[in-house]
Amino acid sequence: MDNINVLIIEDTATESEALVEVLIQNNYNIVGVAQTYAEALTLFYSNTVDVLVIDVFLDGNPEGITFAETINAVPNASKPFVFLTSSRDRQIFERAKLTQPYSFLMKPFNELEILYALEMAVEKFYKQPNVFLSEDQDTVISQEYLFIKKNKALKKVLLTDIIYVEVEDRYCKIVTEQEKFLILMSLTKIMELLDPKVFCRTHRNFLINIDKIIEIVPQDNLVWLKNNHNVILSDKYKDFANQFRILK
Repeated sequence: MDNINVLIIEDTATESEALVEVLIQNNYNIVGVAQTYAEALTLFYSNTVDVLVIDVFLDGNPEGITFAETINAVPNASKPFVFLTSSRDRQIFERAKLTQPYSFLMKPFNELEILYALEMAVEKFYKQPNVFLSEDQDTVISQEYLFIKKNKALKKVLLTDIIYVEVEDRYCKIVTEQEKFLILMSLTKIMELLDPKVFCRTHRNFLINIDKIIEIVPQDNLVWLKNNHNVILSDKYKDFANQFRILK
């Protein structure tokens, strides 16, 4: 999965180094490695974290579980996480299970198992009701980025990379500088979620990122955008150009 931010909580250097190597090779971003409960909280709240790998025992104590209990208790702070442990203590497992991890893996970790576990954690977490906009939609939007379901993965897309959005029947096509996505969402709903100072309507079927405008041609009813894209500029929405300072 690309551009997914991972926080690793692991107090054994050899284990954390191996995790970092595997995840970087598979296009994950490592936002930090914490060795203690306190470091974990600091890194968690000071970075954008999408998913965590948590060692159950830190310095001999089950503080990985304590950390999971802490973030679960804070409204809107919870994130998907995977536990790693060498412990076979049933009571520890029962306590860990109460925090609702997405996987409980034994050390030494298997590379394929950890990759599958993280991918499933991200996908399942962001498909939960109240996180997605509705049960049949495959997109999560924040102030800086969105996750879009693509095949069996979730692609992280920066809002600043979006060139324009076009409605197609019940779907919207999102065109970025790198690729295109098709999502089940109305243009009206997307407009409610995106910053109106950045995204502007030029036609009932088009919403553009004004930072990507190359040229406005009112007489041809066209707006030319970055990467040689163009969209329709209808008479109804021509007034959008009034927000710009125009030199004559």
